[in-house]
Amino acid sequence: MRRVRPWAAAAALTLAGIVATSCSIPTQGSPSAIPNSKVPFHLLDPHLPTTTTTQPKLSSLVPVKVYFIDYTTQQLTAEPRVVTSPAPLASIITAMLAGPSSAESQNVYNAIPSDVTVLSATQTGNLVVVNMNTAFGQITGINAELAVAQIVATVANEIGFSSNNGLGPGVILEIDGQRTSVPVATGSEVNGPVYLIQYLGTPGPA
Repeated sequence: MRRVRPWAAAAALTLAGIVATSCSIPTQGSPSAIPNSKVPFHLLDPHLPTTTTTQPKLSSLVPVKVYFIDYTTQQLTAEPRVVTSPAPLASIITAMLAGPSSAESQNVYNAIPSDVTVLSATQTGNLVVVNMNTAFGQITGINAELAVAQIVATVANEIGFSSNNGLGPGVILEIDGQRTSVPVATGSEVNGPVYLIQYLGTPGPA
């Protein structure tokens, strides 16, 4: 995917602030471990939404979080979802691709077009391979970076940071089964894997 311009998002947010739902795009180029005390995204405290429209049996659902982009701050923002147990990664990413609800859309948007679909998502050890359809490769400009950030954040939130020396999962992006390079926040494109820390701001004091 071709990067047209860099993302001028807020450069410094605490990871404690990220727990409150957002994260900014960073300036660092190489990944480093995230301390356990600063693991973002409510990894240890998931909650089901308080209301649903179809009222499915809660025993058949599991709570997850997916990530969109805040209109005002242009930062990653978590929104709750429930998906059918056992919640494979592909189902969680599909829930993200469906976009914000009507209420959420007042504040956040999806940088990924509606014609994009996930073909598969598989985990092997500390690596996750996410295979997208051809439409994903047509995303350009700042949305290319934001789209990857949404996927990486959603995957990392689900898997957590207890493995891989606190770095969390590495994500490799494919398009129709072919590995593709993706933009990171420094402005460069890498052939993966990419890590959430490459899309986060420099942490401030806890």
